[in-house]
Order: sequence, then C-alpha cells, then structure tokens
Amino acid sequence: MRERMVVIGGDAAGMSAASQARRLKSPDELEIIAFERGHFTSYSACGIPYWVSGDVVERDELIARTPEEHRARAIDLRMRTEVTEIDVAGGRVRARDLESGAEEWTAYDKLVIATGARPDRPPLPGMDAPGVHGVQTLDDGQALLDTLERTEGRRAVVVGAGYIGVEMAEALMKRGYEVTVVNRGQEPMATLDPDMGRLVHEAMTGLGIAMVDDAEVTKVLTDADGRARAVATDDAEYPADVVVLGMGVRPETALARAARLPLGEYGGLLTDLAMRVRGHDDIWAGGDCVEVLDLVSGRERHIALGTHANKHGQVIGANVGGGYATFPGVVGTAVSKVCDLEIARTGLREKDARAVGLQYVTVTVESTSRAGYYPGAAPMTVKMLAERRTGRLLGVQIVGREGAAKRVDIAAVALTAGMTVEQMTALDLGYAPPFSPVWDPVLIAARKASVAVRVAGD
Repeated sequence: MRERMVVIGGDAAGMSAASQARRLKSPDELEIIAFERGHFTSYSACGIPYWVSGDVVERDELIARTPEEHRARAIDLRMRTEVTEIDVAGGRVRARDLESGAEEWTAYDKLVIATGARPDRPPLPGMDAPGVHGVQTLDDGQALLDTLERTEGRRAVVVGAGYIGVEMAEALMKRGYEVTVVNRGQEPMATLDPDMGRLVHEAMTGLGIAMVDDAEVTKVLTDADGRARAVATDDAEYPADVVVLGMGVRPETALARAARLPLGEYGGLLTDLAMRVRGHDDIWAGGDCVEVLDLVSGRERHIALGTHANKHGQVIGANVGGGYATFPGVVGTAVSKVCDLEIARTGLREKDARAVGLQYVTVTVESTSRAGYYPGAAPMTVKMLAERRTGRLLGVQIVGREGAAKRVDIAAVALTAGMTVEQMTALDLGYAPPFSPVWDPVLIAARKASVAVRVAGD
C-alpha cells in the first residue's frame, strides 16, 4: 500500500528530505506532499547578506531548486500554504492557503517537521514598526531591499553583532549607508571569546562602522507616520532610516510545542540519531528547528546552519525512504567575514568549557597566512583551548585576513577525531610559501598548547 510523507517547510532540510526519499521510493510507493508558507524553496538563506550588499546580483542565484523543479520530481509542493496544527494522535496536519484562506486536513504516514528558525525580535516598543527588518528568509531579504530602495536617508542601525549582524553591517556599508551596530555584549561575535571578539571590534571600527557595545536596546523610536526613525538604549539614541535585527534566531517550534512534541533547553525539537523525534516513530525533524548533540561538550545545542540542515534532510529522506542513515552531531564550526576580515571558530569557548566542568589551558599565537617573505602574507591570530590533563583539543578561534577562516577546518577534523594537541603537531599539512609558513598557524598553536598542557601537569 502506498504511504504518504508530509513535509512542513520547503527549504533546506524539508526539501532535501523529500528529494532523498523520492530517490529511494517511486511515486507508486510513496506520495510526498510538502507545505511552504513563503514564495521560495530550496534557497541559501546564508547568501542573503551578499544579495543585499550587491555581491550577488540576482535573487534567483540563491535558489537551488524551484517549486516547478520539485514538482517535476513527483513532489506535491504547495506554496503559500501554512501548516497551522499538527494532530499527532490523528496522524494529520491542518494547512491554510494564505491566498484564499481555505483550510483542510491532510493525513500522513510519515511526517517531517522542517519549520526552520525565526529572527529574535524582543517584545519592545517599535520592534514591529515599518523599517525594522529581520533577515531569515528570501521574503525577508526582498522586503529589506524594497525598503532600501524606497528610503532616502542613508543611516542604518544593526541591532546585534552575531553572524547576521556583522554580515548585514558590511552589506549596508557596501550600499553606501552610515552603519551603527548596537550590541548588548561585551564585544561583537559572542561565539568567540571576548579577547578574540575585540579583534573584530577593532577591524569593524577601522572600516568606519560605529560600534556600540554593552548597550541594551530599549525601544525603536518612530516618526509621525509610524516608521522607524531611531534606536534607543538607556543612554542614547541612534538615528536610523532602516533598522536590521541581527540578534540571532530561535527555533520555529510553535507547532511542535502545541502538539506536545519534546523540546530542549533552547526550544528546539529533540531527535534521535536518525533525526526521528524522540518518542514518535513516524515523525522526523531537521534543520534550524532542532537541537543537535555537541560532540565536544556532550550537550544539546541549537545551531542554525544550512550545512547541518541539508545533512539532516539527507538522513531523514534516507530513513523515510527505507534506507538507514544517522547524524552523529556537530563540533560547532562556523566562519564569517566583514569585508576582508575573516572570522572562524569551532569547538568550545572558555565559557563553554567552564559550563561543562572542564579544566583547560589556552594559548594565543600571531602568525601569517603565507610565508612571511612571500607577497600578500597577511596577519592571523589563532586561539586554542586544550583539556588540562589529557591535552584533548577543545576549541579553536581564528581572526585574520585572506586565508584565515578555512584553516579552522583543520581543527574541526581534529575535534571530530578526538585528537590531542600533541597529536595535531604531527599532522601532515600541505606547505608551500604561497599557502602557509613552514609551520601552519594552527600547528604553531597546537605546539604551544601541548607545551602549556605539559607545564600545567607539572
């Protein structure tokens, strides 16, 4: 008998799951229905800042597969249709057509929840005013661009200094805006330790971006027409013709919560290694709406990245399609940039290590991206954490210029393999003067960390 797979969410995790399941099962074996409330499917949300900046010229360059292409693969994709309720006991979902308002129930044998995440928008006065934008979907990006094209002024305030915040600050600066970043943290990029975040602060200030740290936004001030005109803190007001929220995202799990599905500390769905929702044999979840296992700390985390979402979808699709796959977890690798400054991290920060009771040593080294005598060699700072007694690598942060960020992948592999910093010093990495010094900066840090571990044990 033919089964029915219902997918809630038409981006990375949801449509990867649908596509993989279709590869494994024919339409005669498996009917696939997918609901997407937006106008686009299978797109790169991570590319939105570069579209806004103009580095990516056309919106459609960010779209990997259109609704028509999915339908050609025998996936019944229903656009502009929002799922409003999950009836777990009845094995069905209620969906509303956002154009007509019509609602209907759809039964499922296998349900995939891929509802993504939503920009953090605190309930402060003026946060919903015209001119205030979150940036999570292509619809969000288009709305922001429409505002930028209509706005005569050239003052922008970005609230928050995480990945989205710093990337949007660059995008707006490239569009000719005077940019102020208001950040409640001690330094930008809270995914880094404060000493590394300070390097980002200095670089952004050097680019002409006004940085306001240790500042809590209290409200968005509006003009006589109700549009945003400034962002206020306890101490000051910052004029704004447009406001962009870069305060991070939260799992979009209102449906799951209402259906009494298990949620974790960060509000994300909890799954097993097969991405099946815990305690529910016929419900899977993936992408930005789930929490995943941190392989270094052993705790669940919420990490919203397209790389993970696509992997989750592949795992879900394989399992729904009758195969077998698992997603073991992550080490927390991420990279970003502000103009020519590259920022990377993987593993634990100092506060993360303390939170799980680990004793550790830290080292910080200054090096260059190439041999110092080779033209174009650029400075790079590498910070490394290692477990105090065992020398196990715990985390790496890198801030530098061209050639810095992707070096974090060396550390990501070492973390996944459970290597010690001593073992890392023997890694056989590629070397030539145009690509690195004789000792790669990551290996210099590993050598220094291994010495620190030995000294700490004496």
